[in-house]
Amino acid sequence: MKPNIKNIAVLTSGGDAPGMNACIRAVVRTGIYNGINMFGVLQGYQGLINNNINPMDARSVSNIIHLGGTILKTARCLDFKTEEGLDIAFENLKARDIDGLIVIGGDGTFTGALRFAKKHGVKVIGIPGTIDNDLYGSDFTLGYDTAINTVIEAIDKIRDTADSHDRLFFIEVMGRDSGCIALRSAIASGAEAVLLPERETSVDELVAQLETGASTKKSSSIVIVSEGHKDGGAYDIAKKVKERFNHYDTKVTILGHLQRGGSPSSFDRILGSRLGFAAVNELLKGNTMRMVGLRGNDIYTTTIEEALTKHSFKLESDLLEMTKVLSI
Repeated sequence: MKPNIKNIAVLTSGGDAPGMNACIRAVVRTGIYNGINMFGVLQGYQGLINNNINPMDARSVSNIIHLGGTILKTARCLDFKTEEGLDIAFENLKARDIDGLIVIGGDGTFTGALRFAKKHGVKVIGIPGTIDNDLYGSDFTLGYDTAINTVIEAIDKIRDTADSHDRLFFIEVMGRDSGCIALRSAIASGAEAVLLPERETSVDELVAQLETGASTKKSSSIVIVSEGHKDGGAYDIAKKVKERFNHYDTKVTILGHLQRGGSPSSFDRILGSRLGFAAVNELLKGNTMRMVGLRGNDIYTTTIEEALTKHSFKLESDLLEMTKVLSI
């Protein structure tokens, strides 16, 4: 029997990621196409608690597919972690007869959605929106591809000045405990070394690698450091290396929130559209507490619980090997 879904709300929560607007657009228009009343929640879970829930029509999402950030805004909400916060949010949804909720975000967003669904029986579908690419159940998360392209563009510019001045640059990139951004940007930018949370690389190994490059007349070097590396960030590692290796003038660049902004790549626009379309259709099938994700070139679902608790090693073995082979 087909579920009687009449009203669906969508929100973005946690850190913003390029492609979220393309996703919101797909959610809203897919719902309207299927005769559903659509609502947008401003400021994520805080908006649910503050009753900042507004009707949306097809024109509400016109001309946003190319925009970075999220038109629904986002916020981190401590109140949603409390029982009282969950109860207030549910009453606000209930007052509008909202039958389904689509949440776009990362693991914090999904943790809140799971608690909400279990406590109040709200039908929830998650869409993985995070540049970190650290959720199980999707080969690529929304915003990851754009973030890599942003990082590569920045490194290319840093390479110009590094080469002009015979410098060693340590460049810190985002990703929390995931080295996905660091690994792919290192390969694509021709970095001499990359330090990843998932793989141990001692300062001794790094210094030996840099010394080999210097002995073969490399005029500059780029080292990519993932922010979750166990030996610290780029400044910490640069300091340790400089104490033992001073062939180059050493500089540090932390790319920071630059990586979260910008117009989404074609890949993220299409991925956001596919995931948004799929999320609405999952609700219409009666499914709940599931995440839609890309595996291969197809969209599959994973339980939100699995997405949060299972971990997959997303660093390709050939890319890991290439970081050494291609940096000679």
